[in-house]
Amino acid sequence: METTKFDVLNLNPSIIRAIEEMGFEEMSPIQAKAIPVLLEGRDVVGQAQTGTGKTAAFGIPLLQRVNPKERHLQAIVLCPTRELAIQVAEEIRKLGNFMHGIKILPVYGGQEISKQIRSLKAGVQIIIGTPGRVMDHMRRKTVKFDFVNTVILDEADEMLNMGFREDIETILSQVPEERQTVLFSATMPGPIMEIARTYQKNAEIIRMVKKELTVPKIEQFYYEVTQKSKEDVLARLLDMYNPKLSLVFCNTKKQVDELTAALQGRGYFAEGLHGDLKQMQRDRVMHSFRNGKTEILVATDVAARGIDVDDVEAVFNYDVPQDDEYYVHRIGRTGRAGREGRAFTLIVGREIYKLKDIMRYCNTKIKSQPIPSMNDVAAVKVDKILDKVKDIIQNDDFSRYVDLIEERLNEEDFTALDIAAAFLKMSMGEDNLKAEDDSKSALNFDNTGAEEGMVRLFINLGKNQKIRPGDILGAIAGETGMPGKLIGSIDMYDKYTFVEVPREHASDVIQVMKSAKIKGKSINIEPANRK
Repeated sequence: METTKFDVLNLNPSIIRAIEEMGFEEMSPIQAKAIPVLLEGRDVVGQAQTGTGKTAAFGIPLLQRVNPKERHLQAIVLCPTRELAIQVAEEIRKLGNFMHGIKILPVYGGQEISKQIRSLKAGVQIIIGTPGRVMDHMRRKTVKFDFVNTVILDEADEMLNMGFREDIETILSQVPEERQTVLFSATMPGPIMEIARTYQKNAEIIRMVKKELTVPKIEQFYYEVTQKSKEDVLARLLDMYNPKLSLVFCNTKKQVDELTAALQGRGYFAEGLHGDLKQMQRDRVMHSFRNGKTEILVATDVAARGIDVDDVEAVFNYDVPQDDEYYVHRIGRTGRAGREGRAFTLIVGREIYKLKDIMRYCNTKIKSQPIPSMNDVAAVKVDKILDKVKDIIQNDDFSRYVDLIEERLNEEDFTALDIAAAFLKMSMGEDNLKAEDDSKSALNFDNTGAEEGMVRLFINLGKNQKIRPGDILGAIAGETGMPGKLIGSIDMYDKYTFVEVPREHASDVIQVMKSAKIKGKSINIEPANRK
């Protein structure tokens, strides 16, 4: 893949600053092709799937063109769904974070229209909305198109599939003819090309149809986590699988620095690699990784190019890659030269849809795995130690040590089993088995008044604190990563709430929720007492 830096585009310094703050090192292929053409003011038809960076491809030129001093509407972005409208608005807000005076408003059905009308009256330069709601505002005359100079249709094929063609054509016919019209679509059916011919002028067609990629034979897993638990889950996976060398991928330079510092703080031999490092630093980090002094290399996609190390046993996608193609490049760093390899991906919330896109695109299966508990990690450590012990028993001469143990056994009042268990505890290096056992044994789930297989938990918040059942459900599912459908009945009273969760998840729910907040309020959560 070609690399192109954003700073060659002669962009507004505020946009460059935002791009750097977001940690992006270079343009994705669609951005490299589309942005220069859009900056010239030309119409574009872009064929690109989700997950290619197309929002920034049209968002950056859009912001470059908007005049923050003028308070009237200058640009419209049409999206098929409210979710996409919100997502696009968030991304463009981030890109325009340092441009003072820019107002961006998502408008979509399901949200109170009076709230949108108030925002529109206050002055908005960019609206990002679904065709139905934009038409609604047109009918109410709460939007005026007199100064609109840019219209973008995002996921145009989806909008047509959802029956929005008439709305789109009505909106386009009301916008001044002297404008830039941009159309992005994953597919190019006849109706899309008809809209392009009717409403665009000499449009440049940019196709980013991805080549077929084969995924190497690597075991691939994913874990549904929360943003807060990501670091802990990564640490557990590193401890559990204990790879000789591993690569951890992040999407931004900032995340690389933060995660590297966190891993080093936990005692791992980790180093970071990204585009801001001088060549001498890069060489030092790579030399340390190649000779095994550094066991974990945390890197961005750009910085990882050219890494050719055969002994990488595991790749961790700490962040889901922004481009589907990057996923294949990342996991291809392991399982080299006929060796076995594993790839692990941590996903948060709606990233599950992005992962499904990756699976479809790569024609590969990525298996869901439960997050390993501390006991799981400890059990794996024990197995590995005992495997080493077995190897010594079968292959080494240790008769001298047998004599020493025998001598001590004759002097002390304990057994050979006691000594073996004590040596195992020393080899574990920490009291993690005891720590979790103690914390869990203190919890009694036998008499909480729940249905069979469930545990009833008490939470010290209720109706008086303006808490609703949905807040409880959302907090538990969001913080623990447990699917909401597993959560049982929620009984809410004035000052407290009872909620049922599966017995096997109860300890983890209590552990995680102890440090959580619901609507900004700290909570106390514990097994309920049967009434």
